[in-house]
Amino acid sequence: MLPRIEWAAWWGDTLNRWKTEGLDPSFNTEQTLEYFDMDNLICIGITPATPPGVIQCEADYRKIKENAYSDSVIERCLEPVKHLLQSYKNGDFAMRIWLDGFFWYPRKLFGIEQHFYAFYDFPELMREINEDLVDFNIRAVNALYNLNTPELIGIAEDMSYNHGPMLSYNLFKQFISPYYIKLAAVIKQRDTKLLIDSDGDITDMIPWMIEAGIEGVYPLERQANVDIVRIRSEYPRFLMMGGYDKMVMPLGEEAMRAEFERVMPVVKSGGYIMSVDHQTPPGVSLENYRIYARLYNEYARKI
Repeated sequence: MLPRIEWAAWWGDTLNRWKTEGLDPSFNTEQTLEYFDMDNLICIGITPATPPGVIQCEADYRKIKENAYSDSVIERCLEPVKHLLQSYKNGDFAMRIWLDGFFWYPRKLFGIEQHFYAFYDFPELMREINEDLVDFNIRAVNALYNLNTPELIGIAEDMSYNHGPMLSYNLFKQFISPYYIKLAAVIKQRDTKLLIDSDGDITDMIPWMIEAGIEGVYPLERQANVDIVRIRSEYPRFLMMGGYDKMVMPLGEEAMRAEFERVMPVVKSGGYIMSVDHQTPPGVSLENYRIYARLYNEYARKI
């Protein structure tokens, strides 16, 4: 049987709706997953201690740098892993580690618009930031591996929108790829998959990712015209998670079943976990999600 995973589960407003339609308001995430007969994928974030939108120049970065990447930050982030170790060893859940990526993190520091200018206005600062980040990420991964080896490390990026990448291949090659190559070299020594989390249409970026040592991507948003069938045909070994069109879920069982049939050839090819292509929106009723969960279990047993 295949894993039945919702990597990002549901919007808060979705849960609020369901609680008015019969879902027990006292349920936590684990209990809600159990209610729908889903598997549990716990996410643990290990990220630098920096607030968003805090820098405009090199001097600003110097002010936050000293405390942002300390070993104490890593230790604090790893505390939940320590508490979950026995349950993890019992097989109660899978584990996804969240790291900030080399597009995402400078954008978090600069803010969205200023970040795009920074590629040209502050290229050396951009490289310094990502050198510091890759060092932090590698120390974090090594500290994590001293505790356990998770199934998945996902890198927060969001480098695309609904019409494709938000940066050129040339910028990716200069400012992003070198740091992924360093990080991937560490992760690939263990049995952990390295995937990027990027919304939007990532199709054109897949060769860039593969070149940088990235093994897969999620959430593969159908609304951005991502076609997982085409991706599997062109990149047979590239890993994927997501890709199930959430917009069919309010339309009833027939539409949901048709969407499962669409993705099943990719499922059968391997290296793909079916999952809603982003969080289930509040337009989906509790009854329709029950249907989705039942169908998910049905199709997960077809392999």
